Formats: sequence, structure tokens, C-alpha cells
Amino acid sequence: MSKCMKDTFGRNIDYLRISITQRCNLACTYCMPKEISEEKEDVLTYDEIIELVEIFAQSGIRKIKLTGGEPLVRKNVSVLVKNLLKVKGIEEVTLTTNGILLDAQVEDLYAAGIRHINVSLDTLDEEIYHRITGQYGVSRVWKGILHALSLGMHIKINVVAVKERTRKEIIELVNLAKEYPLHVRFIELMPIGMGKQQKRLEEEVVRSWIKDAYGELKEVHKSLGNGPCSYYALEGFQGYIGFISALSHEFCANCSRLRLTADGFLKPCLQYSYGCDLKEPLKKHDVEEVRHRIANMVYHKPKSHAFLSEDHKDKETKPMSKIGG
Repeated sequence: MSKCMKDTFGRNIDYLRISITQRCNLACTYCMPKEISEEKEDVLTYDEIIELVEIFAQSGIRKIKLTGGEPLVRKNVSVLVKNLLKVKGIEEVTLTTNGILLDAQVEDLYAAGIRHINVSLDTLDEEIYHRITGQYGVSRVWKGILHALSLGMHIKINVVAVKERTRKEIIELVNLAKEYPLHVRFIELMPIGMGKQQKRLEEEVVRSWIKDAYGELKEVHKSLGNGPCSYYALEGFQGYIGFISALSHEFCANCSRLRLTADGFLKPCLQYSYGCDLKEPLKKHDVEEVRHRIANMVYHKPKSHAFLSEDHKDKETKPMSKIGG
């Protein structure tokens, strides 16, 4: 029987999000301060990541998501993917990317074993994209998405729902799931780092716009990945519409994840600042200490976030790029 990790609330912890870099080739207004993207990094090597994942897998982790920053700015990501999938117990490795470099790397990623990719794309308007990210890139991102679809990959488009997005922009993005076999997901903006400076667009508003344009959203009662997204079907659509609304529709009761930052810090919850350093015992080849620290973080995984609590202690103050998106 394979091992599993249960936290004190009975949740099975089998999913690890690994940030492999804090750097990014974009500077999104809710995520990446320019000075961070230019910092010199002291990140885990690929060999160290593999060694840690071997320990995690022995404890019960089965699924890996590679994140950043922007993971594809780090060289030879496909080599890392291939070696991660060789680790006994690891069943799946997926990737989240902004898509700028996807077209050039997607065939290598597919050959390495990637079958599911999440692509961040908040608008289809090049000028608005430039205002959000600091670059013109919609056409490059879309080229990568089409390339991935042509290989048979499963694509989910992630849209951060901020107040500035218009009904027209939202409907254009929703329409992608009608025209193509992909899913479009609206992610509620979380008050972390630069995200505190912007207002979120409520799920109910987005749903009402979609309903007015396409009719009733019918809930899909099946799992489409490792995360907390709620999916809905629309008549005549090839893909689904999803919502990830951590604040207004809390899903902590089903959280199965841990987060490993690019510099080797393990976090049991996105919102809290506490965690533990795994890099230090790893460099000392102290595997038992690494196991102990992982188990301790699972034990101290909180019941839920406290984003809506004004006076809660231990709130994360780092920008999302330093935590791992």
C-alpha cells in the first residue's frame, strides 16, 4: 500500500507546487515588481529538486505542479520534467506558464511527459495586455496555446479577475472555450503583495455576464485536475468555464497541497508567512531532518486561510512571485 500524508483535519496531502524561479519575463501589475524580476537568485538546483521530490514521494506526494515566477525562463525545464516523472510514486507533472515562451518549448515539454498546461492570459486585447504585463504578447501566447492543442495537450486558460476587466473582455475570453477544446477559468484576485493594491471582480458579476451572453451555467460534477476549481458547462461549448474563488467561495476544506518556493522554503498554505527551510538539511544530506520538517508542516497546515481577517497574525507579505503562483 502506498504511503499517504494526512493533516490534522483529515485532508490527504498529495499535491506539491514547486516554484523553480522567482524571475519572470513579464511584470504584471498585480504580481511582479520590476526589481524582483532583476534580482539574482539563489534557487534549488534541478538535482536538489529531484532529491526533495524523492523524499516527498516517499511520504505521499503524487502530483507536481511547476510554477514560478515564469518557469519557462529557466533553462532545460523539459529535462527536469523528464526526471521528475522517473521518481517512484510521482504520477503526474503539470505546468503553469504565462505562455510567452511556450511555442518554442512545447514539443520538448510534451516529449518529456507534460500533458496538462495552465496558461495565464487576462485579456485578448494587445494594448490592455501591454498595460497589465509591460509587454505586447497576446499573439505569442496564443501561438503557443494552438501549438499545445495540436499536440493533444489539455489547456486551461487562467484569468485573474480584477475590477478593470470589462464585460467585453470577459466574454471574448469565455468564447475561447466555445471555439476551442480548452477550459477558461476565472481566478479571484487574492490580497497578497501587489494584489492588495487592486480590487477583485466578483464571481457573481462574471457569472451574470456569461449568463446574459450564453445562457445558464450548468455545474460539472467531475474532477478536471488537482486544484479547487468549480467547472460549468455551456450549451454548444467544447470546453468548460471555471471559477477559483478563494475568498468568496472558500475551498480550504478540500486543500491537498503544499508549496515549495524556488529557494527551498516549504509553505503549508499560500496565505501564511510561516513554513520551513528544506534547503539547509538537504545540503547536509540529512534526509531524516527533511522528512521531519515536511511532516511538521503537514501537521501545522491550517484549517483555512484568513484573508478576510484584518488582525490575523502571520499573514504573507511577500509578492506572489516569491511564493510561487
